[in-house]
Amino acid sequence: MTKAMVIYHSQEYGNTGKVAELVARGIREVGEIDVEMINTNDAQRVDMETLAAADGVALGSPDYASYVAGTIKQVFDDMFVANRAGLTVRGKPCVLFMTHGGGGKGIEPFKSMARHMELVADPFVCRGAPEQGCEGAIELGRALGRAILG
Repeated sequence: MTKAMVIYHSQEYGNTGKVAELVARGIREVGEIDVEMINTNDAQRVDMETLAAADGVALGSPDYASYVAGTIKQVFDDMFVANRAGLTVRGKPCVLFMTHGGGGKGIEPFKSMARHMELVADPFVCRGAPEQGCEGAIELGRALGRAILG
């Protein structure tokens, strides 16, 4: 089965987790895609072999002082090491999402970190809590789903 990963950092009941759920919903709406959700606040590290086996990935972070969460930065660091070791984790279809409470400038370094991925849509940035049917987040997931399914 086709597989997508939604990798994000969110505190318990946080806004980034809510957006991650909406992105996953959009991915599932497109077709038969198994979606694995990983909150790096809980998991800390993402298994790079699992990421290599995924057909696409959504990455999300809160904006922490105009930068991504440290656990999301760790994902990119681990991808670099895995790629050098021969695992194909780069070049996958990818979307980015970020939440913030008023800054919102962290998306630029986030996009820079993801330059080795195939960004298939403009990043989604959400200030505050997303509304339940937040169309922008759902459409971001749909864009990834369409890219995965071709």
